[in-house]
Amino acid sequence: MKLQVPGFVAGAVAAGLKKDGKNDLGIIFSEVPACAAGVFTTNQVQAAPVLLDKERIKSGRCQAIVANSGNANACTGRQGIEDAEAVARAAATALRIPEELVLVASTGVIGQPLDVSAIGAAMPKLAGHLSPAGLYDLAQALMTTDTFPKTASKQGRISDKTFTVAAVAKGAGMILPDMATMLCFVCTDIGAEPDLLGQALKDAVAASFNTITVDGDTSTNDTVLVLANGLSGLNLKVAACAATFQKTLNEALFTLALQIVRDGEGATKLVSIRVKRASNQGDARQVAYTVAHSPLVKTALFGEDANWGRIMAAVGRAGVRINPDTIDIYFDDVCMVKNGQGCGREAEAAAVRVLKTDRFTITIDLKLGSEGATVHTCDLSTDYVRINANYRS
Repeated sequence: MKLQVPGFVAGAVAAGLKKDGKNDLGIIFSEVPACAAGVFTTNQVQAAPVLLDKERIKSGRCQAIVANSGNANACTGRQGIEDAEAVARAAATALRIPEELVLVASTGVIGQPLDVSAIGAAMPKLAGHLSPAGLYDLAQALMTTDTFPKTASKQGRISDKTFTVAAVAKGAGMILPDMATMLCFVCTDIGAEPDLLGQALKDAVAASFNTITVDGDTSTNDTVLVLANGLSGLNLKVAACAATFQKTLNEALFTLALQIVRDGEGATKLVSIRVKRASNQGDARQVAYTVAHSPLVKTALFGEDANWGRIMAAVGRAGVRINPDTIDIYFDDVCMVKNGQGCGREAEAAAVRVLKTDRFTITIDLKLGSEGATVHTCDLSTDYVRINANYRS
């Protein structure tokens, strides 16, 4: 399916913010003002674009998003806010729309002033080269330590009408639930009011980006924005439209979430941590997160070592009530632990065969209740250290 939505154009250029000279500045533009909603980082240290967008999104309207990579414009004080406003103003001028209808986003190194002059110089060229097929170019321009652009496109149908949801994202490191560290932009031709669109986005984020972790860090710049221009003739005010849109949006964002984990910095494996039969869902989520975050578990996954003791230890320190003597642990369908004790060498050999694949599930059965949760994570490799040790050099 094409990465296109009726009424939207996009594109990217090189403004000189990245050292490698690749595209680093992009725009998404709706040909008509769109309904807008956003979800932002929970980090108390918030980048200038986040602070600006949180104010502007209150209007529920937007017509353009301008995003850059190579510089986060975070921890840059009042000047950072002024720079974010200047970027929005430059985009508004080039697109001939009101400045308040422009949202901004940045990703890259924290604590360095944004080169607004370079962005301003590149803006006319960028605005003049937007196209319906430009979302992919934007996805590429957002990449920092990413190894591939993250994209998703889904369609929904109500009676004789269809709507489209297309989304792009970036993210590979500093990934933690409660808004994974990332940028994500969603375009759709569904019609919506801000409150309905906002709730749909929050529900979709909870079921996707808030179920993944790479390294347990949360960024200063996390931003998910959705623009809905209404050109499909369908509207979320109709219950059937709302339900179908929610399902479609959930699927699109979950697709992106798994792409982010698969592209975790230095990652070689995508692993789902599934906790079942917990006393309550909160406990299930806490156990799943604790195991998924554990450096000892994640390095064992990289080493293809079926060290189930590390998993048991992580479960035990999760801060929830458990009974160690009832816990079962499975690697896919291989039972490694039964009632808190290992199942022997034959089971371990079978588990190692599972570990040698690049996609599998670890199931932890607590046998205490009926609630469950799943968190998606990756292994922790030597390349993760190398990538982050050399990030600024």
